[in-house]
Amino acid sequence: QVQLVESGGGLVQPGGSLRLSCAASGFTFSSYAMSWYRQAPGKERELVAVIRNNGGITTFADSVKGRFTISRDNAKNTVYLQMNSLKPEDTAVYYCNGRRGSANYWGQGTQVTVSS
Repeated sequence: QVQLVESGGGLVQPGGSLRLSCAASGFTFSSYAMSWYRQAPGKERELVAVIRNNGGITTFADSVKGRFTISRDNAKNTVYLQMNSLKPEDTAVYYCNGRRGSANYWGQGTQVTVSS
């Protein structure tokens, strides 16, 4: 059974940091590109960051470049999103995604709220 379980969300003040984790099971994690998406209330889900299966190439949305970092530990079947200098507009539900060919898996999401 495929599972992606996000954790690490919460309430943080503007300028603060959070580290999201996504623990994967039920598929060959090291063969999959992993991504983080987010969806704010009333908005479409958007891609935040992607990391290739070997961790060698990463991509970020313009809105988070220089503030967010994506990484993975294939030995732990876990992908991370380090979020620094958080802004109120980063408030959203953050989703973990694993993709390889036609296989496309999603986590249940974790809420991140940036507010003073």
